[in-house]
Amino acid sequence: MAAQKMSDKMMDLVARRFRTLGEPFRLRILQELEGGERSVNELVAALDGNQPNVSKHLQVLSDAGLVSRRREGTSVFYAISDPMVFKLCALVCQSALEKSKQEFEDLSGTRGSKR
Repeated sequence: MAAQKMSDKMMDLVARRFRTLGEPFRLRILQELEGGERSVNELVAALDGNQPNVSKHLQVLSDAGLVSRRREGTSVFYAISDPMVFKLCALVCQSALEKSKQEFEDLSGTRGSKR
């Protein structure tokens, strides 16, 4: 199936999504949220971070539509709002793994040999 050509507006949206995911700390937050909803304090503790930094990254993820938030009393809870982000991460991880295997085979001279 041929890929559809993206409009300029869609390219901008895709580029913004990739920029959002281009920060390792945000990926760590998403990984923590994969198990379910967490409070800011729980995320701070799990990520060994500080509250202002975690909150800043959560705001970016929220603005991008990747996480949702709800307030309960004085606590704010975050959850994944777009689970497709994990499929995207899995695709990138698989591609990186394949590239690493190929580079290893090239370096070790085992490419194409039968063992």
